[in-house]
Amino acid sequence: MSTNRPSSGIELFDRAGIDNPYPLYRQLRDIGPAVWLERHGLWCVPRYKDVKAVLGDHRRFTTSQGVAMDPAVNAATSGPGKANSLTSDPPFHDKMRRVTGAPLLPGALKDIQDTIHETARKVVDDICARRRVDGMADVAHVLPLTVVSELVGLPAYGRESMLRWAAATFNAMGPMNDLGKQALVEIQELHRFCREDAVPGKLKPSGWAARIYDAAGRGEIPIEQCPGMMREYIGPSLDTTIFATGHLLRLLGEHPDQWRLLKDDRTLIAAAINEALRMEAPIRSFSRYVRETSVFDDVAIPAGDRLLVLYASANRDERKWERPDDFDITRNPRDHLAFGFGIHTCAGMHLARLEITALLTALLDRVERFDVGTPEISYNNTLRGYASLPMTVHPA
Repeated sequence: MSTNRPSSGIELFDRAGIDNPYPLYRQLRDIGPAVWLERHGLWCVPRYKDVKAVLGDHRRFTTSQGVAMDPAVNAATSGPGKANSLTSDPPFHDKMRRVTGAPLLPGALKDIQDTIHETARKVVDDICARRRVDGMADVAHVLPLTVVSELVGLPAYGRESMLRWAAATFNAMGPMNDLGKQALVEIQELHRFCREDAVPGKLKPSGWAARIYDAAGRGEIPIEQCPGMMREYIGPSLDTTIFATGHLLRLLGEHPDQWRLLKDDRTLIAAAINEALRMEAPIRSFSRYVRETSVFDDVAIPAGDRLLVLYASANRDERKWERPDDFDITRNPRDHLAFGFGIHTCAGMHLARLEITALLTALLDRVERFDVGTPEISYNNTLRGYASLPMTVHPA
């Protein structure tokens, strides 16, 4: 076995690391295919090839013991009665994914496509009238917080708290720094809500969340799994789409040449979305538990260790992409890893694409160009996105 053990004292989770992690990712990629993070006592894989290999091998690199960095958080979110499809292996993963993923499949989304596009047009009409807006609150937030939260069908307090709980959930997936510790109280509130309030009689009968209990009633899943599965609709359905939309707005606002390309050729819409996801992955990292000793080139990671999968680093790996720090919508990087890869690929990616495509189409219809100011970073251990994005709209 190789004795090569590359290591680094790089800190990815302080304010500087959250503000601009990309130079740090490059340093890690240059150190090796797998790097021991001295500050956190776990490995990371920073290169595209290795990240994809880990994500594609759920047997060796399992999520069934959690995807956080902290052992207590992993214990609280995995195992019988606590897991969801992200923190489980087949065959149980497949049973849960069939339930929670069903309304998110392309065929099912056809039923809400018109509503999504109509709402997007109203959003763009509004910002064209106002001219100076916040690209996050006035654009990126609207579809997830209106259409999608209504489709999930939680009680009113749950809908109002979804963003707050989602941010806390993702903060707890990182180290137990100040952000992680502050998140724990809100996560306890979320878990109580899932056990006591997100239940039949309080859920919207036709909503996505109610389908979880319907499936339990049919014997497809154990009823004790329902609260854990409920969390799948509270976090990932909102923040990741909101932040991906914000990144696309900033990138197109800062690169008017790319906006003009898109105005001239709408067949590039999907490519523009893919390139923004590659450039700015909304989820920076999740962890995996290593079930058996695994070798990355000349670096061996022992069984029983934990490794951090750096999606955002992989998406800017110069071994995979030419000019990885350049925003180029003609690139169309369909094999980016912002939505993951393998059996745990993001179940909501089709919904996210539908929402972002609807907004972008409406913007292209009504807006000649738009300018953006300096975004305010949203500080989170796992997510990368903005709290606000100044935006000036110039209607066509």
